[in-house]
Amino acid sequence: MRALYWNGVNDLRVGSVKDPEIVNPRDAILKVRLSTTCGSDLHFIDGYIPTMKAGDVIGHEFMGEVVEVGSAVKRVKKGDRVVVPSFISCGECWYCQEKLFSLCDCTHPKPELQEPLLGYPTAGIYGYTHAFGGYAGSHAEYIRVPHADVDCFKVPDGVEDETALFLSDAAPTGYMGADFCGIRPGDTVAVWGCGGVGLMAQQSARLMGAERVIAIDRFPERLRMAREHAGSETLDYTQVHSVLEALKEMTGGRGPDSCIDAVGMEAHGTGPQYAYDRVKQALRLETDRAQALREAIMACRKGGTLSVLGVYGVIDKFPMGVIMNKGMTVRSAQQHGQGYMDRLLAHAQKGELNPAYLATHRFSLEEGPRGYDMFKHKTDGCVRAVFAP
Repeated sequence: MRALYWNGVNDLRVGSVKDPEIVNPRDAILKVRLSTTCGSDLHFIDGYIPTMKAGDVIGHEFMGEVVEVGSAVKRVKKGDRVVVPSFISCGECWYCQEKLFSLCDCTHPKPELQEPLLGYPTAGIYGYTHAFGGYAGSHAEYIRVPHADVDCFKVPDGVEDETALFLSDAAPTGYMGADFCGIRPGDTVAVWGCGGVGLMAQQSARLMGAERVIAIDRFPERLRMAREHAGSETLDYTQVHSVLEALKEMTGGRGPDSCIDAVGMEAHGTGPQYAYDRVKQALRLETDRAQALREAIMACRKGGTLSVLGVYGVIDKFPMGVIMNKGMTVRSAQQHGQGYMDRLLAHAQKGELNPAYLATHRFSLEEGPRGYDMFKHKTDGCVRAVFAP
């Protein structure tokens, strides 16, 4: 089959790879109908997350049609149109029973690669380095889905493919981020980043009852999406002297009740701290440019909640004292998509959450490297590049 694979830092290629096979009776094979880029992919493409190997098929956000199932699969069958959360969960371990699906104890085949860094291994994920399991990714004609009865969710009639696609990762990540905030009527929520996850966090905060949502970014087309699709107030950080002061002014001096970081380790910004991070990251003395995270910590009101959705590694000058002295609550995780999928599908059926507008550019699989280049550099207003194998 044809697939998009990593060949080295900033070197993506399309070629022929081995077809996936059933290796466990709980497996299913999907014909991929759509897959999409994700900002977290850029971290290993740019070389900031190690353990990639030449030939690794990438991609973790996808939906497709079941074409083969193992003998133990009962809930899905050949011909079903399904969406699959990006993290792989067994459904039976203690963490899955606690609905902490991205922390599954049983789906990481290479725990020795994570334990030195995290203490304990997390769940495996499709197409996202060997440190996260080394599973083949979704930018391919076909993909193997382990634990199909737990991880495949049937897409209801009336929910289009492009809507279902983003329920795989962007929507559950943003929805979880808003859920972490414990939003109450009247709350103000500030969201750093107007990419796919940030926009979904904004819409989700609205669905959960936030009175005001403030979106922070620098791209006019993304800020426009935030206004039009999430009803957000917008703040272009390049047009203000200080994001902190701007948010104080917008909130009567108190600050947002909750702040969501939907940016991660390759944040852009202004000022001397950003320049410092750029130099240290270029020299590989730290992996992260944490401008958005630091701003969110400073801007959040006293006693407020910080929800971290961006991917991070090693951060220099992390302001733990600010969190402690302000009495903040910090919540973070990779997305527990299996726990949110029923709600997300219901929202999609009712038209309350339709993320299809994120698909600003569509490509064939053979154009995968070009799609990622446009996505990375945000050429032509690209928010997400979608591939149809």
